[in-house]
Amino acid sequence: MSLTPASAMNTAKVLTEALPYIQRFTDKTIVIKYGGNAMTEEHLKASFARDIVLMKTVGMNPIVVHGGGPQIGDLLKRIGKESEFVRGMRVTDKETMDVVEMVLGGLVNKEIVSLINQHGGKAVGLTGKDGNMIHAKKLIFAKNAPEMDVSEIIDIGHVGEVDGINTDVLDMLVHGDFIPVVAPIGVGSDGQSYNINADLVAGKLAETLRAEKLILLTNIAGLLDKENNLLTGLTAQRVDELIEDGTIYGGMLPKIGCALDAVKNGVNTAHIIDGRVQHAVLLEVFTNDGVGTLIKNH
Repeated sequence: MSLTPASAMNTAKVLTEALPYIQRFTDKTIVIKYGGNAMTEEHLKASFARDIVLMKTVGMNPIVVHGGGPQIGDLLKRIGKESEFVRGMRVTDKETMDVVEMVLGGLVNKEIVSLINQHGGKAVGLTGKDGNMIHAKKLIFAKNAPEMDVSEIIDIGHVGEVDGINTDVLDMLVHGDFIPVVAPIGVGSDGQSYNINADLVAGKLAETLRAEKLILLTNIAGLLDKENNLLTGLTAQRVDELIEDGTIYGGMLPKIGCALDAVKNGVNTAHIIDGRVQHAVLLEVFTNDGVGTLIKNH
């Protein structure tokens, strides 16, 4: 079926609008945190995979970091283990950590790898343990009790934070024309495995690799003001002000914190985008308007 003149013009406009972005981002690293609806709904999974393959095909270097909280929760439920959370972090004993490694490093990671490969890419799945890539340390929570002079330390088990990143394996894969898909599991100096928040891993990877962009997929339109208008083109200073005045609060704070740290530490731009929109990554990278909130350093 041939295009009508109007749809032909529209297609040409889209292609020409993409050209400067393709030229600007050739050979640049883009770290994408994949999660939410984009990871569970079939049509969104397919559009995400195609976006990643297209980016690689036109010369960009996408690196995917994924979560898998709901899938971990489902498997724990099936084996009769209750999920417990402290400040949004899953309490992770030895048995739970085994499940986390099975789900993140196996099931979820390999499904994403297969999806990208199905759409013409060459994806390789990794955890932070491969090539000693993600060095982790135990995450310590301190709770201040008014009746005590000292803080109470809360132990939530094998939950970690990033202590350092060795990019050797990623460099080798990227330059070999592969697309790395990273599960957020790190290894401590004691050899223990640690479950790490995927946003944090994506942010630290972007910083270490001096990535052009950090893209965080969410289940919301982006960062909204108090009247529910989408905010974008924000500087790091403006984001700090929005945190200060309470516009950014609650569950959005950790995600914004990752984006903010990234742009303050060498990443050119960070994007919080709506993963419920088909081809959200493509629209954010290749068009003038995008589908979320853009944060830059200056």
